[in-house]
Amino acid sequence: MKSYRKELWFNTPTRVAFINITPQVEEAVRESGVKEGLVLVNAMHITASVFINDDESGLHQDFKDWLEKLAPHEPVSQYRHNVGEDNADAHLKRQIMGREVVVAITDGRLDLGPWEQIFYGEFDGRRRKRVLVKVIGE
Repeated sequence: MKSYRKELWFNTPTRVAFINITPQVEEAVRESGVKEGLVLVNAMHITASVFINDDESGLHQDFKDWLEKLAPHEPVSQYRHNVGEDNADAHLKRQIMGREVVVAITDGRLDLGPWEQIFYGEFDGRRRKRVLVKVIGE
């Protein structure tokens, strides 16, 4: 069995952002040489997320609006976590959107459904953060 590890790094200029990382994950699968297996993709920071959905700008704005209603950034005083910080909402947003995805690899390619893409979700941006891509298989 083969195992391959790669880190992807991001530093978004905005507090909240969604980045399609499908091409980078596909590249890691190619580099791994794995033809049949699994790839784990997970955010290595507690205020960021990895998820699968459609790459459509209206949907992404809907996610932002919905998440802001569920866990508004302001007033920052509404959160106990924000004593000396201002990112409690980002922790909650990450919990909703999830930490990781696992995707099957078939014939050396991601086995995604129609329209499915892999995204990095940032909820407390403007600093460097990483995503782990771990490929395992034959």
